[in-house]
Amino acid sequence: MRPARWTFTAAGIYGLVLLTPLLFVERNVAAPAAGLAHPEYFYGFLLVAIAFQFLFLMIGQDPVRLRPAMIAGVIEKLPFGVTGILLWLQGRSQAPVAILAAVDLAWGLLFLAVWRTTPKT
Repeated sequence: MRPARWTFTAAGIYGLVLLTPLLFVERNVAAPAAGLAHPEYFYGFLLVAIAFQFLFLMIGQDPVRLRPAMIAGVIEKLPFGVTGILLWLQGRSQAPVAILAAVDLAWGLLFLAVWRTTPKT
């Protein structure tokens, strides 16, 4: 149970540290990079991702009770992990994207591992 506590708490903190500053750079980063005509997509995606970080922190507090929510964590991490790496392999994204995608993929695999080892309620 301790690995689940550490894994999800660390992931939540990491995610909040990484994602929260993006709320303040949309005009400098997201809009020019993507020709973002609809900033609600940027903020919508970002705020849902931030909300998941709070779910990770909650799971870290009580992993046995919230064991079923760990699968939602896996589902949240794997799509960007896999897609980011595939896009980089195709030459459609830059190396920093692949690195962040690999980190998400690692978190997703860790989430799956601790889910398997966390006792069922």
